[in-house]
Amino acid sequence: MGIFDQAKDLSRGHEAETDQGIEKVGDAVDQRTGGKFADQVDQAQQAADAQLGDEAGGAPAEPPQQ
Repeated sequence: MGIFDQAKDLSRGHEAETDQGIEKVGDAVDQRTGGKFADQVDQAQQAADAQLGDEAGGAPAEPPQQ
C-alpha cells in the first residue's frame, strides 16, 4: 500500500479538511519561496487533489496535464 493509498483511506469523509490542508501547505510554500515556484506548487496541489479525490464525491479527479 503506497503513501497516497494510505492518505486516501485516512481522508475518507474528511475531503474538505484535506483540501484546506493542501491549500494551506501550498500557500506556505509560496510565501517561503516568494512565489518563485508558484506554477510548480499549483501543479503539486492539483496532483494531490487528484490522488486524494474531489470534495464532492471522493472519486479521483483527472490528473493535471503537464
